[in-house]
Amino acid sequence: MKVNLYIPTLNAGPRMEEVVNGLKAQSYPIHRLVVVDSGSTDGTLAYFRDLPHDLIRLDKKDFDHGGTRHRAIEAFPDADIFVFLTQDAIPDNADGLEKMVAAFQANPKLGMCYGRQLPHHGAKVLEAHSRIFNYPAKSSLRTFEDRHRLGIRTISCSNSFAAYRKEAYFDAGGFPSGTILGEDVLIAGQMLLKGWEMAYLAEAKVRHSHDYSLGEEFRRYFDIGVFHRDNPWIFEKFGKAGKEGFSYLRSELAYVAQHRPVLLPKTFASLFAKWIGYRLGLMHNSLPQSAKIPLSMHRAHWRKKTDLAPVGNKIL
Repeated sequence: MKVNLYIPTLNAGPRMEEVVNGLKAQSYPIHRLVVVDSGSTDGTLAYFRDLPHDLIRLDKKDFDHGGTRHRAIEAFPDADIFVFLTQDAIPDNADGLEKMVAAFQANPKLGMCYGRQLPHHGAKVLEAHSRIFNYPAKSSLRTFEDRHRLGIRTISCSNSFAAYRKEAYFDAGGFPSGTILGEDVLIAGQMLLKGWEMAYLAEAKVRHSHDYSLGEEFRRYFDIGVFHRDNPWIFEKFGKAGKEGFSYLRSELAYVAQHRPVLLPKTFASLFAKWIGYRLGLMHNSLPQSAKIPLSMHRAHWRKKTDLAPVGNKIL
């Protein structure tokens, strides 16, 4: 099976070298590497100098989480599997891509899969817990029927390291344009609704984590709230996020209490910032446009013109 791998980039910094080295070490051949750069000025593209690749350039203001990825696939669709990797996700095992391809070969109903994210070396306690909670050591397979058991967690996934079967990708309509984030969750939901299956592969690993400040946590969860408000069909088909949020809260408090209890006050502050941000995001339709920009992590989303032509599966 042919694999095309797509990486959106923007001033990735020196970590890009580790990402490129991880790609060079992969045991499964990459048919085509596509770099989608939004105007890097720090030498990011130089790291790809010794790695054959195709380059798509675009203006930073034109980047769209779903639309840009869909355009990259439309430009280079000549593969059986489309793999997406973010610029800060470092491949952690040389057979990661091979594991993904093997999963598709073994299961013709598999529409997509995503890999395990481990915290970066030296990551702080809260970063480490986030990866442990969301990316366990055991792989799993999910279908639409699992919504009764898992609720909204059924379609949890991440484009930091994810792969899509070509047939399933286009059957689900492709990545949607115009979404503030979560294009991976949206297409996962659409695939399950179409009868495809999705898998979490703990054996395909990358190093990927973030050390967010309280303000960044607030703004990130504001955007998640916006995402959920703008896509009500997710709650209708898969259930709401409340139960999942409480599970995360209990898990994080227990983890911090065990590993570094001195951070409990910061943990409570972080959880409160996330909750307030999320609640405000859910009610963003009641907020003036001028207020949304400073509350959001993805501020370009609010500054874009509304008359852009739709790309991919525009979910209403």
